Amino acid sequence: MDLSFSETLLLGSIREIRRIPKSDLHNHCLLGGRRQVVEKYYGKKLTKFKAAETGIGDLNRWIGKVYRPFFDLPGAFEKAVEAAFIQARVDGVTRLEMSIDVSFGRVFKISADRIVATLKYYHKKVAPEIEFRPELGFSRSIPVQTLMKDFESFIYLNYFSSIDLYDDEFAQPINNFKELYRICRKQGMKRKAHAGEFGSADSVKEAVETLELDEVQHGIGAAGSPEAMKWLADNRIQLNVCPTSNIKMKRVRSYKTHPIRVLFDHGVKVTINTDDALVFGDGVSEQYLKLYKRGVFTAEELDVIRGNGR
Repeated sequence: MDLSFSETLLLGSIREIRRIPKSDLHNHCLLGGRRQVVEKYYGKKLTKFKAAETGIGDLNRWIGKVYRPFFDLPGAFEKAVEAAFIQARVDGVTRLEMSIDVSFGRVFKISADRIVATLKYYHKKVAPEIEFRPELGFSRSIPVQTLMKDFESFIYLNYFSSIDLYDDEFAQPINNFKELYRICRKQGMKRKAHAGEFGSADSVKEAVETLELDEVQHGIGAAGSPEAMKWLADNRIQLNVCPTSNIKMKRVRSYKTHPIRVLFDHGVKVTINTDDALVFGDGVSEQYLKLYKRGVFTAEELDVIRGNGR
């Protein structure tokens, strides 16, 4: 007999939770793969990520020192994409919004056409049942002029349905990206951006207003302001939250103290997502179970959150 989502949480079976359809709307493709798949192809284990301090710096150093050498192998880019779809399939994800950095073509010396072909191929091969909505990602640490030039190769392919702005929130003013987001809006793309991952409630509201965002990636800084939360709720701005990422990056101390509960109680629409499953270890399923076991949410409340992403 098939179990309901609430019943799988009560049972505490990660295997059964994975069988239940769910979304992952905040996923950085090359960092979102199944670790075992990448390590098998690499021929060695990846040193586990451990942050020493709050912020994005330790993650970027881990990527450069530990993960970047993997991409020197022939076919590594394709294997990382395959691993991302395998992870989503195993996790029971049925709606996937997964980003590819707009600068990967330049960094890895591969064409935009090849990137798109790779995404299409592994989506069809590995998880054709998933509703895949490809996303283009832009690093806030890169000059806007460079990003615009990188973007030129992708803009006319009519493949990507949304965009995201990520990396160091404090690298440059959010207003610098206004023209980029205007172009993407004209293209009919959903507009997301990282805000409030480490920044304040004001930074979340500023990002939404300046870039005319549809959704915010993370956004947990908004929990520090009842006024900001009311504004998000009133304007129906969804926050795609990644609890394990926030804990592993030392932004939040534990699941028990994670501000997703405060956001939910203030009427803000939230979803639960992986961010970087290869780095942080948890799929969406594991996070649902941990939030339930720690008493952060009831099974029924978690089913409401699961429904937000569908």
